[in-house]
Amino acid sequence: MEKTTKPLSGYLFILLDLAMIPATVLFFRAELFIPAIVALLVFILLIPGFFIVEPNKAMVLLLFGEYKGTVKANGFFWVNPFMTKKKISLRVRNFENKPVKVNDKIGNPVMIGTIVVWQVEDTFKATFDVEDYENFVHLQSDAAVRKMAGMYSYDNFEDEEAEITLRSGVEEVNQSLEDEIVERLNHAGIKVIEARISHLAYASEIASAMLQRQQATAIVAARKKIVEGAVGMVEMAIDDLKIKNIIEFDEEKKAVMVSNLMVVLCADKSASPVLNVGTLHQ
Repeated sequence: MEKTTKPLSGYLFILLDLAMIPATVLFFRAELFIPAIVALLVFILLIPGFFIVEPNKAMVLLLFGEYKGTVKANGFFWVNPFMTKKKISLRVRNFENKPVKVNDKIGNPVMIGTIVVWQVEDTFKATFDVEDYENFVHLQSDAAVRKMAGMYSYDNFEDEEAEITLRSGVEEVNQSLEDEIVERLNHAGIKVIEARISHLAYASEIASAMLQRQQATAIVAARKKIVEGAVGMVEMAIDDLKIKNIIEFDEEKKAVMVSNLMVVLCADKSASPVLNVGTLHQ
């Protein structure tokens, strides 16, 4: 578990270390070789204990393999020169995972790209619980995307009962992805600030077929609306003619009129008028 520590100021020890230089020279001139050697050794041993912690950085300290704490305060410090020091960045970082091919809930291959914003929260876990926490973030994010994709269909064309799909349920899908990544990265002491889908499309091998299916579905839906409107207009026309006694129709002529009106109203192209110069029955 992470524990925060604040070591001694480095400024006091740098003065002590610098003082060893003239002391060593004076001892050698006075032919006091043992004190001179001691002063020189002190000068050399003090140097490895100095280190600097920059803003949004931390220093993990170990002494002969034992964790001694993490320095998060900024400044110039000195610790036991035999301590091992490892610097870790606490800055917010993000990476964009290139689109990977995964299968959705019903097995369709889709391409999903993600953006993950994260930072180190627990330096002890990030240093000792995983081998390489940056690589761990990338691999676990990729695994989370694959698991999340298997929970939802790309759309509801083939899964009509799906209330949330990858394409329509943006907020819910992003939240599901973030929760999955948070759970996985918690073992490495990583805090996930945001995770969202940046790219979503069918895989290239089925993209063309799916586009044709979507176009066909749109055409069918449009035709349905056209037919519904045409039926209403034909019904209104026949009722108006009947109410105003403009013309009387038997069932056969009514069927012919309905057929002609439906053709005109539902046709893709404008109707070509035909002039009737005879009687109504010709």
